[in-house]
Amino acid sequence: MALRVAVIGSGPAGIYTAEALVKQSLEPVRVDVLERLPTPYGLVRYGVAPDHTSIKSIANYLRRVLELPEVRFLGGVTLGPHVSVEDLLGSYDAVVYCTGAMVDRKLGIPGEDLPGSVAATDFVNWYCGHPDVDPGRFTLDSPEVAVIGVGNVAVDVVRVLAKTADELRATDVPHDVLERLSESQVKAIHMVGRRGPEHAKFTLKELRELGDLANADVCVRPDEAVVLGGDFPRQVQGNIKVLQSWAAREPVGRPRRLDVRFWLRPVEILGAERVEGLKLERTRLSEEGRVVGTGEFETLPVGMVLRSVGYQSVPLPGVPFSEQTMTVPNEAGRIREREYVAGWLKRGPTGVIGTNKSDAAETVRTLLADLEGRERVAAESIDALLAERGVRPVTYAEWLAIEAAETELARSLGRGERVKLVGLETMLRACRP
Repeated sequence: MALRVAVIGSGPAGIYTAEALVKQSLEPVRVDVLERLPTPYGLVRYGVAPDHTSIKSIANYLRRVLELPEVRFLGGVTLGPHVSVEDLLGSYDAVVYCTGAMVDRKLGIPGEDLPGSVAATDFVNWYCGHPDVDPGRFTLDSPEVAVIGVGNVAVDVVRVLAKTADELRATDVPHDVLERLSESQVKAIHMVGRRGPEHAKFTLKELRELGDLANADVCVRPDEAVVLGGDFPRQVQGNIKVLQSWAAREPVGRPRRLDVRFWLRPVEILGAERVEGLKLERTRLSEEGRVVGTGEFETLPVGMVLRSVGYQSVPLPGVPFSEQTMTVPNEAGRIREREYVAGWLKRGPTGVIGTNKSDAAETVRTLLADLEGRERVAAESIDALLAERGVRPVTYAEWLAIEAAETELARSLGRGERVKLVGLETMLRACRP
């Protein structure tokens, strides 16, 4: 009897786990990849910026895994409402949770809950067409916007805000979102980091892309670009060099302006009924290397604040979870008997997309060692269980029909290779006419 494994989540971690199971298992294996959305690929589809086509091409690799005869995609199936942990353990020999890190960390400052103060994740989901976010969610009617954070997600957000709609027309941005971007009133974008340039988390490639913006002047204040010595890695040295070169040049009068700021921390989001400003405090490092305030403040007259200070996972129903680490406690991927974890849910939001491959391989090694020689579960049929509950999973063939509809939509609009469909009902109509 083949080893049967359920993988919960079809992002890179989940699909790399399915691949590792097929490659590492010395006996027949069948893997069902369960996904709450009708679409696979997780952050590759809904987290990578639309103009980063080279990174989005990772989907071509993930596609080949889903097309393996040993792997089956079951979209539209949610842990909790549709199936429980007990259901899965009664239907499979093992379960691997790979749901990633789906929410942003909060700043924990006054005014954070005002309208106009939002998680960068929500904004990314919006321009990536995630079905959880209404395409009318954002109206870019404020002349000034602040993005808190100096990582790659923050860089993506400010780049999309800085570009014109025409520059994004050939991408897969949903058409309703593209129209909102074309009506943007944004003139100034502030990207704010609480430490110095040497501590920024963005990578050199992504940083350099900001310098190529045709629609925005990129500005850095000379005093905030000063770095005092230090034996920095090559990547950090590259970042410092680029930022200091920007500090030495003058704006040329492009329609938008991007100010990259350092040594500032948000202390309050101002406004009565919605965001009207952001109060910042100048910072420095203490002797212990901690960020401390200097008592010097400034206020930015922004109408929107987007926080991008890190992702965190959320608990899954029936699965252990640590509120301290915001991960599932595990040993080399093992949670408890026949339950495992991989990806950001296992280790936290670290590494790049490819890091999930080695991470998944470790979890699969643990799983296969645990189950070696063990009697197989007299598996109940997950298909029958779902049918009994009125759940009709989206098949891989139906996902391909959604893809085909997006390709046809792009053709009809005269836009690139694909334009994303938005909304669960729209996607289901496309694959189940």
